[in-house]
Amino acid sequence: MTPSQNPGVALAAADAVQLRATFVLALEARRQGRHPFAARVVGADGNPLAEAINASMPPAGDPTCHAERLAAAAAARAAGPAELAQATLYTNAEPCAMCAGAIYWCGIGRVVYGLAETDLLTLTGNHPENPTLSLPCRTVFAAGQRATAVVGPCLADEAALAHRGFWEAGA
Repeated sequence: MTPSQNPGVALAAADAVQLRATFVLALEARRQGRHPFAARVVGADGNPLAEAINASMPPAGDPTCHAERLAAAAAARAAGPAELAQATLYTNAEPCAMCAGAIYWCGIGRVVYGLAETDLLTLTGNHPENPTLSLPCRTVFAAGQRATAVVGPCLADEAALAHRGFWEAGA
């Protein structure tokens, strides 16, 4: 078990299925030459509202096109506030501060993530295309006026697979 895995977090079977779907999407992003991040927003009924892979292509592309922000925005266009409050955003890695803000502003009520930001940093190192902010998503959500539930890290070893070897020189 890696240090980031939280043995106290019981992941429901339905959550594991949705989270693993983001791992598959992250591998697809990597196959396309994009940074291996992916997210999906799922309604309380279990049906996906939106999903996205990373579209940020540093150094020349739009650095705000993270998968979580894109999926949250698409879900906000697809569903109303009441449905979003009951929705869950699943992502293969902990949302950065920007994405946590987008999730909050879209009103998504819950986040489940795979790889903790601290563990992602050990995989990315000081790669110039991923200058990590050391600001946990829980801290961002706690600064808001409405609650956002967070479950994670979960299935961290599986979540890390899309990142292993990607951030090394020439990968």
